[in-house]
Order: sequence, then structure tokens, then C-alpha cells
Amino acid sequence: MVEIVIKIKKIALLISCGLLASNGYATLLPSVQSDSQWFKDSAAHLVEQTQLQKQDRAKNVILFIGDGMGISTLTAARILEGQQQIGHQGGEENFLSFERFPYSGLVKTYNTNQQVPDSAGTMTAMATGVKTKAGVLSVSDASLRSNCLSSRGNELTTLIDLANAKGLSTGVVSTARLTHATPAALYAKTPQRQWEADSDLSDEAIDNGCLDIAYQLVMREKADALTVALGGGRRNFIPEEVIDGEEEAGDRTDGLDLTQAWTENFDNAAYVWNKADFDAIDVESTSHLLGLFNSSHMEFEADRLTDSAGEPSLTDMTTKSIEMLSKNQEGYFLMVEGGRIDHAHHAGNAQRALYDTIELSNAVRAAVENTDPKDTLIIVTADHSHTLTIAGYPKRGNPILGLVHDVDGDMSVALDGKPYTTLGYANGPGAVSGERENLSLLDTNDIDFMQQALIKKGGETHAGEDVSIHAIGAGAHLVQGAMEQNVVFHVINQAQQLGGTKY
Repeated sequence: MVEIVIKIKKIALLISCGLLASNGYATLLPSVQSDSQWFKDSAAHLVEQTQLQKQDRAKNVILFIGDGMGISTLTAARILEGQQQIGHQGGEENFLSFERFPYSGLVKTYNTNQQVPDSAGTMTAMATGVKTKAGVLSVSDASLRSNCLSSRGNELTTLIDLANAKGLSTGVVSTARLTHATPAALYAKTPQRQWEADSDLSDEAIDNGCLDIAYQLVMREKADALTVALGGGRRNFIPEEVIDGEEEAGDRTDGLDLTQAWTENFDNAAYVWNKADFDAIDVESTSHLLGLFNSSHMEFEADRLTDSAGEPSLTDMTTKSIEMLSKNQEGYFLMVEGGRIDHAHHAGNAQRALYDTIELSNAVRAAVENTDPKDTLIIVTADHSHTLTIAGYPKRGNPILGLVHDVDGDMSVALDGKPYTTLGYANGPGAVSGERENLSLLDTNDIDFMQQALIKKGGETHAGEDVSIHAIGAGAHLVQGAMEQNVVFHVINQAQQLGGTKY
């Protein structure tokens, strides 16, 4: 009798983890994925959580990723937004939209081979439930980076694969190139995140049949096609002999025009490359929408309105995506990335990073306003942090982008007699050799101002501390405490009951 009870509990555990369908059939997950200790441990974590509270099923899931949006970035962006509001009390009292979500926690971000991670490994963890190496996309860490042959048989099933198999609509949105690491981890499987176009593939990759990331986005089977894909990276989809609408050449050497293939492969498909065409899209008559608004990454939010062809904001793209995906009565999965937070930090330019963070908050607010928490789970997190610091004892309400003034209003100075800013970086291009600049002679609020850094590097690096996670809606109670990053996959899988088979 005891053995029967144990067996029943084991089966229930497998079903609740999404490792076995309720009808007893195995799911689509490959053994390299379901047998992974990372997968098993993170699934067990979710079983403990679901035993605490009744599970609510999420018809829809929207996963927001602030690329590089660490805790210090959230704090600084919150203050910057607050200080722009009429009647503020200093700005520190402000909240970004998602910081008021009822459930929150911390996420550990390391890769299997790096203490401080990259976006490919971190997004793979969230997309598949399996932690892996830096630089690889949705293949296990048995794969060698840049080695195609080693990745064969180590491909992992992603949230988008599972959602499509269940008949849900799916979408990816990013202000970075759509072929960049975070969005790509959801639809591509490759041992090298830099294989964005066919011209990027190594001879070994070509010989062993690996496909470039842009090709993998467009040339999917109809049943597994994305409903919405919006972002940058147009050059990776068009041939090198083609000049796009902004007079930029393509990167493809195989002669394929994947924007044309998109409209030919899928029913009622549309391709747009500027804001006017994007705004003109008839959602009701469009079943598949591809938008590529820049040859490379889209503009920073602070510079977006200067783009010659016009670009939709992250909020615009989020709202349109929800309209498109909501047509499917079965539900949808959508990932939205504020991709350029990371790029501004790498450039040592905190102001652009903060404005992109505020715009991500705006997009989250729009998602909340356009969905019902009774059937939609919204999660906001980051893939990793950056080395941004907030220091120096500035008075309450001190401009977050400004020089430090103490509570008496006096300018604070370092031991070299010169002032310093509240925001700085542990490393990056803003470091100097020798005598430090007198920042009182510079405008620290200039959009191109580069914060000073401790260690000189050509580009500022990621950081390794935990990032926050925030959740609201159906299944949001699964987000609590400190968790491994691959648990995010299981939060979504549990809430949406993906499992890999029809229910």
C-alpha cells in the first residue's frame, strides 16, 4: 500500500512539473532536457510552491526582460522618473509600474561556466528550464561553444516550442536585434549566439548543418511559426546586394530575402520596417507580423524620435503584440525585451540605460491595462545585472544624474578635492588614467555623459549579483523568495500548463 501511495505521488509530481501529461503520455521535451539535474531541481522547487497555494491557470503569459536591469538600475530609474513628476518629494518615493506587483523575489543568474553570466546562457535558463554555458542558445552545456557538431542532439525545447505545440500564439519583441541573444534563445538552437546571419557561420557549422539564427526565426513550420516578431536586426534577414529603406545593406550571402520568405511562408503575413507601416497594420486581417525597424539594434528610447524612418516605442510594440495574440482564444505566450538597457550600460552611459528602463516600465503598465489578471500572468525580471553603483551620501532629492551634494547642500568632494556623481561604474570606458576630471566643469545631465568608472575597460561588464523578479496575475504566487534562474521556466510552465501535450 505504501509503495502504491509513493508511486501515485511520484506520478502527480511529474504531471505537476510538466514532465508527464495528465493522460500519461510523455511530453515533447528531449531527454537531454528532462534528465538534466538543473531541470529536475528547479521543477522540484515549483512543486513545493504549488503545494502551498492553489494553482491558478494562466491562459496567457507575458514575460518582460530588462536586459542588464539590475537592482541599482531599477533604483536609479525609479528616482529619475520620480524627479520628473510634478510635486515630487525627491523622487525616491516613486515606484516603477511593476514594483507594485504583489509577488516578487530574487533570481540567481550565473551560467554553468561563468560566475558573471552572459545573456545567451541566462535566457536559455528561463526559456528551457536548463542552465547552460555562456554564449550558447537553447542547447545544453554538453555542447562546446562555436562547435556545431557538439550541439547536435543537445538541443532543448523552449517555452515557444511548447506553447506552439499546445496551439497557443507566440511572439517575441525586443529593442535589440531580433537575432540577439535574449529573443533568439526562445526560437533558435545554436552553440554560438553570434551566428545571426548565414555570413556569420563557420565552415564547421556549415559542414555539420547548423543554421543561422535569422533563418531559424523565419523558416519554421507553419504550426510552429511565431505570430509576432518585432525588433531590430534587419540586415540579418536580407541579402548583401539589397539596400534597405534606410540605405543599409544586408548581411546575407545565400541570396535569401527572409522578409519575403515570411510573407510567402505564412498565411495573411505582413512585414513592416518603419513606424508608419507599423501603425497602419490591420490587426484583424493580419495573422503573422514581422517588424524590423533598424539595420542593427533599434534606437535608445532617448534617441528614438530622431530616427529618420521612425520607430515604434517598446510600449507601441507591446500593445500591438497583445492585440495580435489575443485573437487566439486558446491563449498566448509573449516575451518583451528592453534590450538596450544593457547596451547603454556597456557604454558607461547611465542616462540612456535609465530611460530605457523607464520605457520598459511603461510597456509593462500598458500590458497590465490591456489584459485581465484572472487569466494572464505577467512576469518582469532581468537576465543579469551591471556594475552600476549608487553612492556618496547625496541629500534626499539630489538629482540622480548629478553631482553629490550632502544634506547641508554643500558639494561633496573626494580626497583629490574634486566632486563626483552619485552614479558610477565599477569598470568601463569612463575610467581615466592619471588625474581625474573636474566634473563641476561638465554637464553630467548631458545625454552623452559617461559616468566615471574605477577600472578602465573598453566596455563596462555585466555583474553577477541576483536580479529581482516581479509577478502579477494567474499563477503569480509561484514567484517568491530566492530562486535559480531556470525556475522561471517552470513558473510559466506550471501557470500555463504547457507540458508539451494537449490538455
